[in-house]
Amino acid sequence: MTIAGSALVTGASRGLGAQIARRLAADGWPVAVNYHSDEAGAGRVVAAIEAAGGRAAAFRADVTDERAVPAMVAEIESRLGPVQAVVANATGPQPLVAAEEVSWQDHLDQLVFFVKSPTLLLQATLPGMRRLGTGRIVHIGSDSFERALPGASAYNAAKGAQIGLARTWARELGRHGVTVNVVAPGWIPVERHGVVTAEDSAGYVRDVPLGRMGTPEDIADVVAFVVSDAARFVTGERITVNGGHTID
Repeated sequence: MTIAGSALVTGASRGLGAQIARRLAADGWPVAVNYHSDEAGAGRVVAAIEAAGGRAAAFRADVTDERAVPAMVAEIESRLGPVQAVVANATGPQPLVAAEEVSWQDHLDQLVFFVKSPTLLLQATLPGMRRLGTGRIVHIGSDSFERALPGASAYNAAKGAQIGLARTWARELGRHGVTVNVVAPGWIPVERHGVVTAEDSAGYVRDVPLGRMGTPEDIADVVAFVVSDAARFVTGERITVNGGHTID
């Protein structure tokens, strides 16, 4: 796929989003580094991309806000060109809540990131993709949906909704040359997890056929594939990246 526009990575000031942004920039994408509050972190990501010879800019926006998303996309288009690829990575707190205590608000708190935000992003960027005749939508999912971890019912329900959203959009948007896929990581320790020691992860690693924890680079490489021309005939898929942890 010829890169004729830009790539937008949400929640890209740190963690998976930051690595994905750096990886796409290395492939030649002008990258819009979205952040909500960590301006310094987003600045560091942009600086690293530019130091490596890439092109990027930081854009502050709450990607769950109906007004903020179209305004951000308009600014991206004016500075980096039409958004050709969207990586919906931003997430919020993910507390564990027992089934007998989970509230509707707990469900809404997860749905707002995994259903509302991607919907706003799609609606704001689709006109530009239509003009280009091509586009990529990538949802960052989770293998927690298969693992069905106790206490995570609100999170897992929203991740299930995310899969349905992506599959339906894939059918709807194929006629515009737009693919829609989910990249679903396993447990990838990043800044928000704090310090994870070998002792902390030993039990998890024992169940991973490849025998190690995943890294942000593992996820970013798969995202880079999904937005590339090599994945031009892949849509409506969910690619789980967890070293085989959830093999049936």
